[in-house]
Amino acid sequence: MSDLPTPIPAELARLRGSIDNIDAALVYLLAERFKATQQVGVLKATTGLPPSDPAREQQQVARLRELARNADLDPVFAEKFLAFIVEEVIQHHEAIAQGHAQRD
Repeated sequence: MSDLPTPIPAELARLRGSIDNIDAALVYLLAERFKATQQVGVLKATTGLPPSDPAREQQQVARLRELARNADLDPVFAEKFLAFIVEEVIQHHEAIAQGHAQRD
């Protein structure tokens, strides 16, 4: 029995390369999204708006579910993914609001 690694089929290597590229794009897109939501958090804090906007969140869930259906992606998965992101954003907004309140 050989300890040499089994060669990876070219198609598998190609697919893995595509997945790696998509993962990198997702990370950069999430970073851009969080930069924008940080600005939203600052704006909310300076104008006295609450960190969370349930009406907006409901609109986004409906929008994302529709986008997911159009993209042949499970809408339930898309909603869970958005919920995870929104939870993180709200935590950031709460921290920004607390920082802003401490300066006043």
